[in-house]
Amino acid sequence: MRRRSQLFVPAISEKMIRKSTELEADSIIFDLEDSVPYEDKDKAREILRKSLEELQWKNKELCVRINNLGTKEGLKDLVLISEIEIDTIVIPKAEGNLSFVYRSTGKNIEPLVETAKGFIDIENLVRSEGIVSISYGAADISLSTGGEVKTYENNEYVKTKIVMYAKAYGIDPIDKVFFDLKDLKGFEEECLHAKKLGYVGKQVIHPSQIPISNSVFSPTKEEIEWAKKVIEAYENAIKEGRGAIRLEDKLIDNVHYAIAKKIVKDYG
Repeated sequence: MRRRSQLFVPAISEKMIRKSTELEADSIIFDLEDSVPYEDKDKAREILRKSLEELQWKNKELCVRINNLGTKEGLKDLVLISEIEIDTIVIPKAEGNLSFVYRSTGKNIEPLVETAKGFIDIENLVRSEGIVSISYGAADISLSTGGEVKTYENNEYVKTKIVMYAKAYGIDPIDKVFFDLKDLKGFEEECLHAKKLGYVGKQVIHPSQIPISNSVFSPTKEEIEWAKKVIEAYENAIKEGRGAIRLEDKLIDNVHYAIAKKIVKDYG
């Protein structure tokens, strides 16, 4: 499952839901939380239910961001989730072990780290049953800590800790949203930085961000060809009893071989 781009779509907007069937985002996150006014929550759930029955999305991960688990609306969302065909539940302000959500719904889970408590307890989150990916919200974290949003948007400690725990438990780290829709250059730069840290994709809030995110988090043609060379050369070396080789003046060992295999599997 590729998660290079995860597009948030307000569940209250039938027009935007329909439009999402035509877009190239790897994941669609139908949002029942922040983009839906409190008085429209029930209406949004019905629009989403109806849309999922009528429309089709090809080769996409379909997700729903629910309301806070500790609220009445969050519980209503879980009831809906158990009745509709979606892949993944996106849980805002996630804290503690979420295995009970997986056991009660059978759906994959993507927690959003958005509170101080959730951040210091990341390992408990990623060890929950059903977790397939994880992301975070800089604005909510800053609200939780009383800090500045801009500081948390560029906080290397937050970004790195989330990647480390995600990779340690074999789940996908997805970078946060970028709110300045006019600054596509800045968006691309943030994608590139996230990729260097180990993130596999980015959450997006506008169609214009999708092709950039997909491009950055995909290997280039040259990278794919290099990976194929590494696989061929390393497998030949193994047959000869060698565990490390020199390929075009670069040292290649089992780690590089494993990386190359993943690239070819996903994109070759």
